[in-house]
Amino acid sequence: MARKDQLTGKGPVFGNNVSHANNKTRRRFEVNLQKKRFYIPEEKRWVTLRVSTQTLKTINKKGIKAVLDEARRQGIRL
Repeated sequence: MARKDQLTGKGPVFGNNVSHANNKTRRRFEVNLQKKRFYIPEEKRWVTLRVSTQTLKTINKKGIKAVLDEARRQGIRL
């Protein structure tokens, strides 16, 4: 499975490790993904999603229903 946030599509970004001698080698900055179960009372069902911690904070602020509605408007099927 790809290391991507299922709601926002956020994935890893690339950069460099830079040594003391200023040598550069490529590296990946991974997304902090968490597997989380959410209950949607309007649909009377549980949904398991792999979301980033930043998305979890957004869900806590807006609510799971609002975030899912926004994702569905953007074409993400859940």
